[in-house]
Amino acid sequence: MATPNLPFRLILASGSLGRRELMKLHGYQYEVQPANIDEPTEARLGDVRHYVGELAWLKAAAVARTVADGVVLAGDTVGWLDGKVVGKPDDAADARRILTWLSGRVHELWTGVCLWVRPGDFQICWQERSLVEMKALTDEELDAYLKTDKWVGSSGAYSIEMPVDPYLKVIEGSTSNVIGLPMESLATALEWAKAMHAAATKP
Repeated sequence: MATPNLPFRLILASGSLGRRELMKLHGYQYEVQPANIDEPTEARLGDVRHYVGELAWLKAAAVARTVADGVVLAGDTVGWLDGKVVGKPDDAADARRILTWLSGRVHELWTGVCLWVRPGDFQICWQERSLVEMKALTDEELDAYLKTDKWVGSSGAYSIEMPVDPYLKVIEGSTSNVIGLPMESLATALEWAKAMHAAATKP
């Protein structure tokens, strides 16, 4: 796949391996600078769209202040079920609780994304939703999955496998969104970032 032509430094404000792999798969050249901010476990006002959007913006803001010239890309991804955030598990016991909760059900998977252009401090933020169905897990399947450690650091206590996952099915929205970055809309937003960066750096 051809490398997208980006006339600026692109800084990924995330430590997510899934996001890094997506960026590499789509040919982007980028740097990594995790934001390392505290993330709340509940959505203010009970609104998951606001939750992921605000966190993506906060991550971008934390890194943007250290960048003189370039574009910061930040994202935040969480599951949403029964009006509650399905976040990252604290340990194996918490991962078992989350997976049992999701087992045999369809849940929403939301990603918030923010691009922050420096100089100029132009920002664009958006949120995307996918619907994910998890098969009903047997006790044996649950034990086996926990042993893989794929739940570590993952929202919803899972990392979806490509191209086919034995336990998860995306029934609406993009798979890249489930992994952590909606690559189709990101490509469009980066075209906006090109124009904004050119305007901000014009002699």
